[in-house]
Amino acid sequence: MDLEKIRAAAERVARSEGVELVDVEWKIGRQRFLRVYIDKPGGISHRDCELVSQQLGVILDVEDLVPGPQYILEVSSPGLDRKLRTPADYQRFTGRLARLVLSEPVEGARFLQGRLAGLAEDVVRVEVGGRIVSVPLAQIRKANLVVEF
Repeated sequence: MDLEKIRAAAERVARSEGVELVDVEWKIGRQRFLRVYIDKPGGISHRDCELVSQQLGVILDVEDLVPGPQYILEVSSPGLDRKLRTPADYQRFTGRLARLVLSEPVEGARFLQGRLAGLAEDVVRVEVGGRIVSVPLAQIRKANLVVEF
């Protein structure tokens, strides 16, 4: 299976429906899952997910992009605690609370939680405890938004 071909097909469908492709995941457990995450300003609706799922499902079947036994196609929102993957994500969510897991300590910490304060020259700025911490993008192993109530 070629995940890049699946990603390209999902990108075409998402673009045609006026939504952004956020991520594509392939998970194998008791069942095989192809998860596609989409978003748009203001959030996505159940109908957005349904339209992308229907169109992408046809393409996947016709082009036989997921060979082998049966799989489940799931199209959904990335959620309130969405992963931050691209430099654009860090810009888009400036001002939001995020949790970062680092590959190397920055100022003695491998985990940071704070408000995103922007990105410049591949360095993410995070406000932690009233001060700004600069984290090279290459040192971020994992980052998620934190749900605030």
